[in-house]
Amino acid sequence: MPDTMLLLQMLIMLMIIGAFAGVLAGLLGVGGGIVLVPAFFYAFQTLGYDGPQLMQMCLATSLATIIVTSLRSVHSHNKKGAVDWTILRGWAPGIVIGAVLGMLVVAQLRSSTLQAIFGALALVVGLYMGFGRAHWRLADEMPKGPRRWTYSPLVGFLSVLMGIGGGSFGVPLMSLHNVPIHRAVATAAGFGLLIAVPSVVGFLTVDMTMPVPPLTIGSVNFVAFGIIIAMTLVTAPWGVKLAHAMDPKPLKRVFAVFLVLVALNMLRRAMGY
Repeated sequence: MPDTMLLLQMLIMLMIIGAFAGVLAGLLGVGGGIVLVPAFFYAFQTLGYDGPQLMQMCLATSLATIIVTSLRSVHSHNKKGAVDWTILRGWAPGIVIGAVLGMLVVAQLRSSTLQAIFGALALVVGLYMGFGRAHWRLADEMPKGPRRWTYSPLVGFLSVLMGIGGGSFGVPLMSLHNVPIHRAVATAAGFGLLIAVPSVVGFLTVDMTMPVPPLTIGSVNFVAFGIIIAMTLVTAPWGVKLAHAMDPKPLKRVFAVFLVLVALNMLRRAMGY
């Protein structure tokens, strides 16, 4: 029987994490996964659930929450006609393939290796968020043919390695290829669904050999999943209201600095310091 005090601590920590992730998502438009994965890692480690598969559980649980948040986001954006279904349909097969490959790779890697990968990729995302410019372009239209079949699996693969949806890689990619930012954000929500669903189905079958929290199936912890979804539903609208009340651009740069620091700390821990 799990310790009652331990479960209470877990509940409180997850509620705080969910509230923070929801506000950030509404305020800055960033995906919750990039906050949830390091937060899950430190929370579960603090609660004593440590081991070589800890990062697997953090990535898988984060991706499970993205199924719900992406569904809600796609529905909301589609009502406003913002989702580019042509891009979504064309990129879907490659993203799904990349997501499945990502899940298979994550299932074979130790927590320390996954920490290093997360840290390196989060560093890239943080630097782009801090220094990227809206006018930067690689081309005037989205890649097609062989280039699309190179980029689309890469988006799915890297996103699963970080436990995130389609926003962190999909939005910059589309923006750099001349897709208007609002359409890119809306379409990237669909990317998130294509990334999360096949990878989570795979993670539910992973055999965990380390001690895990209650209600963990495969690598997915459903206690964390339920609490995070509930809290983000409550707090994301608060973030949206804050975004309308103030200029979020300076806050986005502050978050970029925060993300870089989190990434560097992950890299430090991965190297054993």
